[in-house]
Amino acid sequence: MNAAASLAAASKPEAALLDVRQVSKRFRGTSMPLVKFRRGRFELVRPPVAHALDDVSLTVRHGEAVGLVGESGCGKSTIGRIVAGIMPPSEGQVLWSGLDAYARNDRRAWVASSLKYQMVFQDPNASLNPRMKVGPQIAEAPLTHGLRRSNDIDAFVADLFAKVGLSREQMDRYPHQFSGGQRQRVAIARALSVNPELLICDEATASLDVSIQAQILNLMEDLRQELGLTFLFISHNMGVIEHFCDRVLVMYLGRIVEEAPTSALFARPNHPYTQALLAEVPKIEARKQHFAAIKGELPSPLAPPTGCHFHPRCPHAFDRCRLERPALKAVANGHLSACHLNDR
Repeated sequence: MNAAASLAAASKPEAALLDVRQVSKRFRGTSMPLVKFRRGRFELVRPPVAHALDDVSLTVRHGEAVGLVGESGCGKSTIGRIVAGIMPPSEGQVLWSGLDAYARNDRRAWVASSLKYQMVFQDPNASLNPRMKVGPQIAEAPLTHGLRRSNDIDAFVADLFAKVGLSREQMDRYPHQFSGGQRQRVAIARALSVNPELLICDEATASLDVSIQAQILNLMEDLRQELGLTFLFISHNMGVIEHFCDRVLVMYLGRIVEEAPTSALFARPNHPYTQALLAEVPKIEARKQHFAAIKGELPSPLAPPTGCHFHPRCPHAFDRCRLERPALKAVANGHLSACHLNDR
């Protein structure tokens, strides 16, 4: 186990609801070598490999709302899908209430409890069946898994609709008959239909207008208080993360580069990447502020940089950054950062 994982393990309580340990994920275009004709002869060329996640560790405790932020392509959605059981990791462990989701000996026990972990996707248009009324879509999972009987399912779905701010009459509508915010409420009701403990929200408010975003966030906060839910909230919107989450993890090109309580991260960001992200968040008090994107392009996951992944874009990079990967170390109580500047 590396130093970062040892430090994370030392700070983790035994009762962590979700424990991701040193997870990596690689995508290969094809498992077969490619044959190309070069310089008058045929050659075998190995297909490129995309490094989506690189040794990621994180925990989510009962009742917590943990934010996962970073640029598009940094691996946020990949870790969400691995946690939700949609795709397996290439390496590492995902422990749900102590059960390894992808270990053969724990698989049967995990399947029995996997309903406790549900995902709310960014686009409800894509996650809802356009040919079914929304009431039967919500009823399907609890009926299939024996959580409800057919004679009381209508009342159960109506109660879920009331919880998410919809009326009983709307159960007989198709997804296209709802607005975007209402469709996301339907998606949340469907996730709640199997009595989950953890909701994994993958950009769940990104496709909504700002006013509707606020309504959905307030709904999630109310459900969190009422049902005792735990959240892994994936977003690129720093304002949403600051409003909703207790703790924040910042990702860059498949790695966690900083972790801290929300108030500490926004008040005292340590990593240069986090500092650059927060510097470009619009603020009412900052009049006539000039905004500029982080210099340089996000490197390709097909060929990630050596050492610190952020060094090609970092204004403080020095030789060590190009050669050695920085470990995730404590810089304050509960505040971890992966930057060689902390050793100077």
